[in-house]
Amino acid sequence: MKIEHFAYQIEDPAAVAAWYVARLGFVVKRSGGAPAHAHFLADSSGGVMIEIYNNPTVRTPNYAEIHPLLLHLAFCSEDPAVDRDRLVSAGATVVEDLTTSPVGDLLVMLRDPWAFAFQLVKRANPML
Repeated sequence: MKIEHFAYQIEDPAAVAAWYVARLGFVVKRSGGAPAHAHFLADSSGGVMIEIYNNPTVRTPNYAEIHPLLLHLAFCSEDPAVDRDRLVSAGATVVEDLTTSPVGDLLVMLRDPWAFAFQLVKRANPML
């Protein structure tokens, strides 16, 4: 089996999609209108997608209250410090600044402007 997408509920899917396209390099593969305004976004590899939507039958979680270690997206970054600064200037916030893991990975934990957590990672030994 291969993962097709990971989905999460968000208040304003169109705004989030626009930010992810402009700032994280995603491409909109499909989007729809009411009621959920779903957007399927592919990453720069074209092999991974996320779906962001707002289904009125369920509430949107308060992502600011969810610890990033419980839920986050992780992105490969050639230079996490440079990408951190670029994303912070575009409205992201730093949760945990640049750290080096025991195996030598560089990590930065951020939140997008809607409080969903995401991590920038440069692996000492790439896994993919």
